[in-house]
Amino acid sequence: MTNYGLFVGLVTLDLIYLAESAPQNNQKIVATDYTVAAGGPATNAAVTFSYLGNRATLLGVVGSHPMTQLIRTDLATYQVAIADLHPSTTTAVPVSSIIVSESTGERAVVSINAVKTQASSSSLPPDILQNIDIVLIDGHQMAVGSKIAQMAKAKNIPIAIDGGSWKAGFEEILPFVDYAICSNNFYPPGCDTAAEVFAYLSAFHIPHIAITHGEQPIEYLSCGNWGVVDVPQISVVDTLGAGDIFHGAFCHYILQETFTDALAQAAKVAAKACQFFGTRRWMEVE
Repeated sequence: MTNYGLFVGLVTLDLIYLAESAPQNNQKIVATDYTVAAGGPATNAAVTFSYLGNRATLLGVVGSHPMTQLIRTDLATYQVAIADLHPSTTTAVPVSSIIVSESTGERAVVSINAVKTQASSSSLPPDILQNIDIVLIDGHQMAVGSKIAQMAKAKNIPIAIDGGSWKAGFEEILPFVDYAICSNNFYPPGCDTAAEVFAYLSAFHIPHIAITHGEQPIEYLSCGNWGVVDVPQISVVDTLGAGDIFHGAFCHYILQETFTDALAQAAKVAAKACQFFGTRRWMEVE
């Protein structure tokens, strides 16, 4: 059965370089590989969800600047539909420049995210949630995300958040969330430890919470039960987008598995992605 997912948030154009290391001040370096792709947490999650056999719609600001053609072509390749919150804008989409270090797979990123491309919730299409089975919100379009969360909750559509980092306004979305999947860089106000993050999110009555720790086990709190899920140990080529890919895979598996099984399966997909340069090449091999 085909599932339908709505992915709400950031759309960027990612310029990704593979190099020995990130440059120092006044240093020029030559990359050994290079790729261009649409990026952003919700975007990469949508691509992953689609790749796993579902139908994904990306809700974000794209517009009509000439460089958006690169984004549209990439998303069309992976059969991700675009619901554009501001189709008439000629403002350039946010561009992320990313350097992946060959020896470690770690990445350095320069981006302005969605700070200049915030959309109003009044621009939402009225039927945006029609036939949707799950919603993922990455927090980069907070006004729209908040409205979508309320609408989805009223329709009993499960809501997941990508908690890559804390963003002001998340507290308005959290009361509606079913699955809070956070990185170990996600620290709400007053939180300094994972235990405090679990307590903060639990106060919003979120039933399922997970915190990823890179190559270390995933911590979770599911209906009051705490535990860990091991992640595959691999030789890392590139960690770029691993969290986004994890979220997209989670949205796929949670519609058919238990919470802990969905975390484990999503970790396998993200681990595979980390063995390839860029955010797309892992899908080109079986």
